[in-house]
Amino acid sequence: QVQLVESGGGLVQAGGSLRLSCAASGRTFSGFGMGWFRQAPGKERDIVATISWSGGDTYYRDSVKGRFTISRDNAKNTVYLQMNSLKPEDTAVYYCAVRTSGGLGFSRSAYAYWGQGTQVTVSS
Repeated sequence: QVQLVESGGGLVQAGGSLRLSCAASGRTFSGFGMGWFRQAPGKERDIVATISWSGGDTYYRDSVKGRFTISRDNAKNTVYLQMNSLKPEDTAVYYCAVRTSGGLGFSRSAYAYWGQGTQVTVSS
């Protein structure tokens, strides 16, 4: 059974940093694209960043460019999201997801497996 477990969320002051991790189990995901999404209360779940199977290609939504970095360790079946210079508008539940193909994925429908989410709260 495929399982994705996120960790690293929490409460941080504006300007601070957090590092989210997503550990996958049940199968190897080294050949598949992975991504991070976020969902704030009353809003849609939107893409934050996505990374190809090799890590060679990445994409970030405009509002996090230069502040967030997505990376992966295929040997550990884990994807990371380093979040720096956090802003109150980054507050949301963050979800990791895995595709069943190797490229980038920009929409929810491009992903087959999802984690349960981790809360990130940025205070002003």
